[in-house]
Amino acid sequence: MFGRSRPVVIDSYSSRARRKGLPRWLVLLLIGMAAGAAAVVYVQERVLPARLSASESTQLRASFAEADANRQRLQAELAQATRSAEATTAENRRLGEELAASRHSAEQLRDDVAFLAAALPPDPRGGAVEVRAARISRTDKGLAYEVALAREGARGKPVAGVMQLVATGDSPRGGETSISLAPVAIAVSSHQVLRGSAPLPAGFVPRQCTIRVLDGPGGPLLGTRVMYVR
Repeated sequence: MFGRSRPVVIDSYSSRARRKGLPRWLVLLLIGMAAGAAAVVYVQERVLPARLSASESTQLRASFAEADANRQRLQAELAQATRSAEATTAENRRLGEELAASRHSAEQLRDDVAFLAAALPPDPRGGAVEVRAARISRTDKGLAYEVALAREGARGKPVAGVMQLVATGDSPRGGETSISLAPVAIAVSSHQVLRGSAPLPAGFVPRQCTIRVLDGPGGPLLGTRVMYVR
């Protein structure tokens, strides 16, 4: 304890030499950073798609904007086409309903006409085809007619023939004359109602009209009736 003291030697040189080296942890950190940077560069250059230039990026954005605009336009056109298709479907449904209603009304009207034709008094002259009723009237252009034909106990196929009107009246030169109008084709099953008009010579004043039902032009007489012209 009380021995001779020894001098303390401080080696400043060796201490400075040890301080010149980098710490191990720092070296490992730098190596990791370099390896990471190299890995990033390798992935970008070898694995990932090539990086775009500024002009290529601008062109890509423009192409995307154009494609998006086309998508929106096509979507709008599709919506418009869908609305048009729905409207067409609704219109077709409405027309179908109207057509069904019209057919129903036509069937009812046909039944009503058949009932009225059967209810008309028989033609006093008889015949294979009877003239049950008729209305003949004078117009500015000639003669208008409505004629109801019928067959008593109709069976089989309709009777085909013609109806011819013979107008009798005063001629422009004075005196009575008769004019045969153009025949009208008929096909009578149980009944048939004919409506129409025929021209008359200028100045001719009809008084009465003979309705003649023929088997054909110039053929046998199937029925006839004389009516006054109103």
